[in-house]
Amino acid sequence: MTPLLTGVLLGLAAAVGMLLVVSHAPPLRPIRLQDRLGPYLADAPQVSRLLRDTERPGSLGLAHALLRPVLSDAVRILDRFVGGRSSVRRRLDALGTGLSVEEFRIEQVVGGALGLGGGAVFGVLFAGVTGTVSPLSLVLFCLGGLAAGVVGRDWWLTQQVARREATMLAEFPVVAELLALAVTAGEGPVGAIDRVCRLTGGELGRELSATLASARSGVPLVDALQALSDRTSLEVLARFVDGIVVATERGTPLADVLRAQAADVREAGKRRLLEAGGRKEIAMMVPVVFLVLPVTVLFALYPGLVSIVRLAQ
Repeated sequence: MTPLLTGVLLGLAAAVGMLLVVSHAPPLRPIRLQDRLGPYLADAPQVSRLLRDTERPGSLGLAHALLRPVLSDAVRILDRFVGGRSSVRRRLDALGTGLSVEEFRIEQVVGGALGLGGGAVFGVLFAGVTGTVSPLSLVLFCLGGLAAGVVGRDWWLTQQVARREATMLAEFPVVAELLALAVTAGEGPVGAIDRVCRLTGGELGRELSATLASARSGVPLVDALQALSDRTSLEVLARFVDGIVVATERGTPLADVLRAQAADVREAGKRRLLEAGGRKEIAMMVPVVFLVLPVTVLFALYPGLVSIVRLAQ
């Protein structure tokens, strides 16, 4: 990289930094509506602790506090270009961490900034290796890193949701059996869920604890269970919840319904194991066909080939 290009990049970075500092200084910063109304709403009643999320330290709390104005503008721009707030909200609800869409967008902005920096570093190294400086390639590397950071955070959210739902699916047969046993022993639906929450842990146990907190805070049990079904995309859990809801609304004996649902869950688990075994069996054929079999054929034919070559000589 030539000294001229280095000076241009450093000057551009300094100019952008000074522009951001001046534009977001308190005299020039626009006053938001929440800043105007905040002092008059200090005596608003507090929300019940049953409905309030557990306090948790944010992963980007310090960065958010220091760079809040810049991050807010970047979040608005990113949300305008990317969109899909409903899909993000659904996946965040399925993840169960209490992360809001705005906080997720901030993480995407930070990921995009890191990708932009990585793309710039890679572009500088590429220019140093090739010995030619191309501003177009540097811009392309930066844009590629920016897009990779933003899209990568969204992909990672999808992977987190998939792993959590797989864990819930593995825990579900045991939870269904415990619910059926508790109701058969004489517990009511709320008492059975409470007992299962105290005896179990894991992702499904936390979801049931949130459902129980909603039911105890005044939400009807049917609506709380339906919200549990809506937060996840597991068909087995949705059928189980629908069975409990129908039995509760129509007065059907809940113990019989839960026992039948638990039997269905066991059968579904057996089918999943058979399907997984079939997929593993097919996957095991890949090393056998492409590695073991060619080596076996080579060992069988190589001595004969060597003998034919020697006889031909």
